[in-house]
Amino acid sequence: MRNAQRRIAGEAWAFRARVETEAALRFSRLASAIAAFDPLSPVPALMQGAARDEEKHAAICAGLAAGYGEAPAAGRDGPIAPRALDARAAVLYEVVAACCITETESVTTLTTLLAQDAEPPVRAALREIARDEVRHGRMGWAHLAREAATTDVSFLASLIPAMLSGTVDASLFAPADPELESADLLRHGLLPHSTRRTVFTGTLDDVVFPGLANFGVDVRPARDWLASMKGADAR
Repeated sequence: MRNAQRRIAGEAWAFRARVETEAALRFSRLASAIAAFDPLSPVPALMQGAARDEEKHAAICAGLAAGYGEAPAAGRDGPIAPRALDARAAVLYEVVAACCITETESVTTLTTLLAQDAEPPVRAALREIARDEVRHGRMGWAHLAREAATTDVSFLASLIPAMLSGTVDASLFAPADPELESADLLRHGLLPHSTRRTVFTGTLDDVVFPGLANFGVDVRPARDWLASMKGADAR
């Protein structure tokens, strides 16, 4: 593999290791928060299990990053919801952002990668992580379902664009260097840039937006955000 591709792969796996560490911290914190106001919910136990999964994923990703000569930065955790939300609404914001959006998109990305011919260590890592990420997405939808059954969750509508902006960098919708479009990246567990964009937008259109709408969340602001990002790409 060319030096540039080796650097790209190493940086990507190091970034994933940091993200997985932060997810472990976030799930552990959210599990305690949900248990405090919904003690009968099955979600806190699921989140504690997910936190352990993410710690395992972080170690897997760090190991692959090391093989490419990279080391992950330390992960950090902290609330990401707007300060104007009350404690329960803030938890819902984080769960929707972290699980219904991020974890759901992660499953689609991993599924796409597993359909390719990755290097054996990379393929083993992708398979291990994918198996757990499916559960992590589902626990987010389970929490949203419980909240929607007892309270009005329509306030999320205007906040989904901010969640989406926090999920991906705006560069996803900009042209990329040829090195980031190389099909050779698939062997190392990375989607070419344009494929990443297609997977992200497809997951929103086909899974996330219909799922949110099913619980009474108006997804027109989110669709407007996506259209504006696609428009920026076209320009």
